[in-house]
Amino acid sequence: MNSQKIENLLNLALDASSEERRKSLGLDAGYDEADERWEVIVKHNGDLSRLNSAVISVEELIAGYAIVTLPKNLIESFVELEEVEYVEMPKRLYFSVQQGKEISCILPVTTRPPYLSGRGTIVAVIDSGIDYARMDFRNRDGSSRILSLWDQTLTPAEGSGQAPPEGFYVGVEFTQAQLDEALAAGETERFRMIPSIDTTGHGTAVAAIAAGNGMDSGGRYAGVAPESDLLVVKLGNPKKESFPRTTEMMRALTYVVRKAVELERPIAINISFGNTYGSHDGSSLLERFMDNVTEIGRSVICVGSGNEGAAGGHTAGTLDGTKRVELAIAGYERSVSVQLWKEYADSYSISLISPDGESQLIDTDRTGTIRLNMGQTQLLIYVGEPSPYSVNQEIFFEFIPRQTYIDSGVWTFLLKPVKIVTGRYFFYLPSSVVLNEGTRFFAPTPEVTFTIPSTAGKVVTIGAYNSLYDSYADFSGRGYHLENRMEEVLAGGNVKPDIVAPGVEIVISNGQGGTQTVTGTSFAVPFVTGSAALMMEWGIVKGNDLFLYGEKVRAYLRKGARPLRGESVYPNARVGDYDIIVSSQQGASKIKVFRWLSPNIFHCKSTTESLSLFL
Repeated sequence: MNSQKIENLLNLALDASSEERRKSLGLDAGYDEADERWEVIVKHNGDLSRLNSAVISVEELIAGYAIVTLPKNLIESFVELEEVEYVEMPKRLYFSVQQGKEISCILPVTTRPPYLSGRGTIVAVIDSGIDYARMDFRNRDGSSRILSLWDQTLTPAEGSGQAPPEGFYVGVEFTQAQLDEALAAGETERFRMIPSIDTTGHGTAVAAIAAGNGMDSGGRYAGVAPESDLLVVKLGNPKKESFPRTTEMMRALTYVVRKAVELERPIAINISFGNTYGSHDGSSLLERFMDNVTEIGRSVICVGSGNEGAAGGHTAGTLDGTKRVELAIAGYERSVSVQLWKEYADSYSISLISPDGESQLIDTDRTGTIRLNMGQTQLLIYVGEPSPYSVNQEIFFEFIPRQTYIDSGVWTFLLKPVKIVTGRYFFYLPSSVVLNEGTRFFAPTPEVTFTIPSTAGKVVTIGAYNSLYDSYADFSGRGYHLENRMEEVLAGGNVKPDIVAPGVEIVISNGQGGTQTVTGTSFAVPFVTGSAALMMEWGIVKGNDLFLYGEKVRAYLRKGARPLRGESVYPNARVGDYDIIVSSQQGASKIKVFRWLSPNIFHCKSTTESLSLFL
């Protein structure tokens, strides 16, 4: 199949055999082999709900997006419907795991006027779930601060009265009343009534930083917005030992913003995961969907930039002559995919050279699927066309084993210019989470290593820095390099990241009287999510600025942040416009005086410096 209404990766996945999909890293995302059904993301106009039947399932989201599950043999006729504008397959999501409130200057606005705590706001955590029994997420009377918990991994027990949220077909939703009843029932009965468990602890840690009240640690490790209410979605894992998909996240976003609108409350949404597939220019359906979500209700979406900055999974350059792009593939690698994104107007030949020296010329003038065998490796190659939303062209390479493993060693992409307009090219590997150590480009480019969806234009994109050394964390995904991206990106205000926050060795309560240390952009994001809730409390709940949400919060965050030491040129690819956090050094020369400025800037002023922060 080669429909221009279908993205390149889905076209290739539909062309692939069942064995090829099983051996690949991502071509089976969204496919249920047992039932031969696909789950896809659809941008549409008009009403698709008329298609709902025992054969086709339609979940309407927002702003003309839907998740549709249908048999493989119906996809061709489905995409021909006039209402269907574009179709993409889901992508797998990976959590971004690798001394926050004081260094962030959050304490002054919580312990003295304006006494902010997040009260009246909602913090939404879309993640791996939450330990809902922890005192950090309960009121002093033992009742839950969680307004509702949707566990997408659960299957409703027959006759239990459990069900998904209205309009959705997966998981189980638990109300605050049900949570309170379970909490009052005791530990044994509790998890029979609500069997939702955060098996990794990732979502619990994120929620604790953003909104934990500190009751598990006697108040020592309270989060940023300790009196905010919580909405929690545990993302589904469609397959055992698999990762959540973008469709689960799109469901979750639709759910939490609809809840906030229904409750007439401002909401700060935390997303601490992503993937590397895409052109990283905001043009995919997922990124465009995220931008649409930010315009619903009074919301702010905070997304981590990912941990791919130092992983070696990206390289880029300008083709002004023959270029050799070398990729090292470690031993015992079962599958690797490579994306090459280029300006469609540029023409150049591509030769792929295997570790044993065999060379194959790729016919880039013919769009569609190409199959090659090189040594013990089979290549599935898809030469794409630009989509209705982007001028970029993708050439996708899927390396799968002919037996057990693909050929290890150095693979070379030889690029030769034919007709060049801009000459820019961008290579991406999958997330380092799913690759063996040693699989990386020989000459990696750390810039433009954000994970998607932190590339969406209207979300607050957060990188990580080390608060001990006041330096950028090398693992943190980086943004647009001024020399490598077109000027329109910068002129449009899309310098990324927006800010950075503490993300190295963050100490939090473990809920059992002790502590744990976490590192990664996953844990930088909730500092900003909680801060956004404080801002909206001051503006919307307290009536100081009823329009303090969405892009206005992002603008104030960017304006109020201060530079990191060693960062002299702004904007830049590491920290965007500015950084988020102000130094917490103590001593006679660094005595701080805090004052609230109307309407949006909170200053941390010392005898040696005056630095504006994000409130």
